[in-house]
Amino acid sequence: MIHRLPTVFFLVFLCTCVSAQQPVSEPGKWTVDDVIHTESMNNVLFSPDGKLVLWSKLRATEDKQQDKFVSNLYLTRLEQVKDGKFMTVQLTNGDESDHSARFDRAGEYVYFLSSRDEGKKLWKISLYGGEAQEVHEFENGIGSIEWMNDTTLLFVSHEGKSLETRKREEEKDDVIVIEDTSSWQIDRIYAYDLKSERIRRITENDKPVAGYSVSKNGHHLAYVLEGSPHQAADAQPKSAYYLRDLRSGTERRILEGLQGPRSLTFTDDGNGLYFTATRSSDPQWDGAGIGQLYYLPLDGKPSEVPLDWEDGVNTIRVVGNDVVADLANRATERVAIYRKGSSRTDIALDTMADHVSLLAFSNDGSRVVLEYSTASRLPVYYIADFSDNAVTDLREIVSLNDKLKKKTITRSEVIEWAGYGGELVTGILYYPTNYQEGRAYPLMLSIHGGPFMVDTDRWSEDWSTYPQLLTQRGAFVLKPNYHGSSNHGLAYLESIKQNYYDPEMEDITAGIDKLIAEGMVDPDSLGTMGWSNGAILTTMLTVRYPDRFKVACPGAGDVNWTSDFGTCEFGVSFDQSYFGGAPWDDTNGKTYNEAYVLKSPIFEMEKVRTPTIIFHGSEDRAVPRDQGWEYYRALQQIAKAPVRFLWFPGQPHDLQKVTHQKRKMEEELAWIDTYLFGKERQDNPALKEDSPLAQLLKMDTVARAGALFGTLAADGTLLPEVVALGKDSISLGRFELTHAQYASFRPDHDFGTYGPNDPVMLGEKAAADYLKWLSGKVGKHVRLPNAEEAMTLQKQARKVAAKENTLNYWAGYAITPEEVTVLRKKIDEVHTPLVKPVGSFAPVQLEGQYIYDLGGNLAERTQQGSFGYSAYDYVDEAAPAESMPASDHVGLRIVVEAVKR
Repeated sequence: MIHRLPTVFFLVFLCTCVSAQQPVSEPGKWTVDDVIHTESMNNVLFSPDGKLVLWSKLRATEDKQQDKFVSNLYLTRLEQVKDGKFMTVQLTNGDESDHSARFDRAGEYVYFLSSRDEGKKLWKISLYGGEAQEVHEFENGIGSIEWMNDTTLLFVSHEGKSLETRKREEEKDDVIVIEDTSSWQIDRIYAYDLKSERIRRITENDKPVAGYSVSKNGHHLAYVLEGSPHQAADAQPKSAYYLRDLRSGTERRILEGLQGPRSLTFTDDGNGLYFTATRSSDPQWDGAGIGQLYYLPLDGKPSEVPLDWEDGVNTIRVVGNDVVADLANRATERVAIYRKGSSRTDIALDTMADHVSLLAFSNDGSRVVLEYSTASRLPVYYIADFSDNAVTDLREIVSLNDKLKKKTITRSEVIEWAGYGGELVTGILYYPTNYQEGRAYPLMLSIHGGPFMVDTDRWSEDWSTYPQLLTQRGAFVLKPNYHGSSNHGLAYLESIKQNYYDPEMEDITAGIDKLIAEGMVDPDSLGTMGWSNGAILTTMLTVRYPDRFKVACPGAGDVNWTSDFGTCEFGVSFDQSYFGGAPWDDTNGKTYNEAYVLKSPIFEMEKVRTPTIIFHGSEDRAVPRDQGWEYYRALQQIAKAPVRFLWFPGQPHDLQKVTHQKRKMEEELAWIDTYLFGKERQDNPALKEDSPLAQLLKMDTVARAGALFGTLAADGTLLPEVVALGKDSISLGRFELTHAQYASFRPDHDFGTYGPNDPVMLGEKAAADYLKWLSGKVGKHVRLPNAEEAMTLQKQARKVAAKENTLNYWAGYAITPEEVTVLRKKIDEVHTPLVKPVGSFAPVQLEGQYIYDLGGNLAERTQQGSFGYSAYDYVDEAAPAESMPASDHVGLRIVVEAVKR
């Protein structure tokens, strides 16, 4: 009997939208996981000869139960190039963090510390490969390693626990005495000799070491001591700095009278060191200020290095006897070099200027590793030559985030507007992904913390701020650098001291008004979000402008400054600086400091009408955790706006667990979808992801022509549905080619005992003829998977094949290789085909798209043969994943080439 394709008179369209219950994304769209797992090159270090680059990369643990990020070490060989790329090897792996890596001076090993074995061991690994080796175990721990000479490492540790401490631990007494100097752990600097394995104490301090720097020749040591157990809270007394001669053992106190000296780094000649310190109007409270550059000769006093730059310096790197500085430049950073005896020289970076971080220099200063990005350009990492104050001959040193490069990245720009006092305010504006000029869009504020932080024109997407996910929903995102932000000069930064909230509110609302006046933003579709001080300002926006914002998403923000003073880990110094005095100070004729009441939103919560979702970590001491409770309880009791409160157990100020970051983003996006975009929540707590109902919902999203799978051409021809695997990438058949689809090409095709939606087996010539016909039909090159694509698909197929339509499925148990031949005798007795209609089993996800029957039903033809498994094939899960066993039952899944632009 000849089965022919039924005539269909209605039109269908290719359904690329996703059921609300499903987490799959459209090609090119960003997901929560994309943001959380963005890669970066960290802790970059050149080898002594400049031929190797050591670096680290964070990743989530493979063991989901650990639920954390770990750091692994990588080595890039600059003299070994393969396929145009520098050869990079991963030195360490596993679910422990490896850090503080240092090349030895002989160029044979990398020494490093690790969280493995309670973090008490020093490790090394050969540059020529092999496993990491334990060097020594330090009973009281080890941290902050640096080379003193060729065979001696300096490190920070302590003398061990006191008898009283050990006794209390034995008695399970876990009471903590707050800021008790008698139980203060005194960290000191020690030296470990690799040859003799001898440990000796270098410093005899009676307060803990907070940091140190050693000269390259090993002759001098600069170190800093904490002032007191309560210094973090009240900035008193100040830290003490010392310069020690490691040969004679003599030392002197240095840097007295300067605010917060940091980044102490010796010059190569060992004759002195560069450092930065803060200039502010309230150094007694370690108040926020701008950075200044200094030089300290070994036998003299520090002198300021003229920056010739008004807004101050951020970070520095000593290169030889000179210093490279990142200079504050409003919404960017300027990179300059200060050579001894010379003034500032901007480093020539061509079109990358003001968007570069110089991560590491070689010992001779002739090469540099740098990162380049903008707010709408993923970071790229280069190795380059450095000479004559210019960076030249850039070559990509390592390629990260290759999957993200296929995503659609929205347009962004730095904008300015008149804010508080008429001063210009900067901000980063991200456009809706499909922006059309002349149309007004929703606006979401994403407000940075600090307040003395800044949003610059650099890539910035993480769990706390993620413009790509919001702009692809159809909103503008504005990151305002309100008064109080860093990078804009001292007066701008200090303008909010004892003037908190007022300049910031004016700045932010003026920025919104500018975008509304230009017709870009819908005044009735405004939202605000932020973490830490971003949450603090978000909250006050909803208090002062109760009818303006449709949604608010504050995370870890204060609402009650009267309690913050005593419970925040830096509450005294922060609140003294920004509010002036303590809460109990008599001001304005009152027996208390009314600024703490007037500036606390908790006393005005009855004004809030904005739907608010609150986030807070249970161990937060930067913004005390009970601030979240006070916030929630006030809104819950007043009951004038929807409120939801998410509490993250065990988390400090920044969320560190992978699951917590993801949950925060998913909850926040659902809240924004509901109250800013007017969409129902996409998740359904009663729907199990792998349930039959969930699979049915997935199937409801695929293209159909009546009862047949596929799409209809204009002339009614049934065609296979394809889905794009990324921006400017190939498209892949969602299903294997069906009998009904093939019959559009061969109207006399005999279905036999197969149904119209069953996959069709095709020989090599029949497949080639169909692909040629289909290419002409759709006007694009349609082909079989090539070798590289086939290998990728085979690896994915192997993961799921035993649970799809293969011999393993029909066995009904975990069949062994020895049983296959025997079982096939029974298969031969079956007259009904084992293949099932396409889509009978759960799909897999490739680049965010649902792909069906990749692991079974029919094997699939490639340009070199076939991959995958049919319903008649056994899946040997012990065989190599890339092996492609031959099959007698081979079908076809089409590949459509991307259109070249």
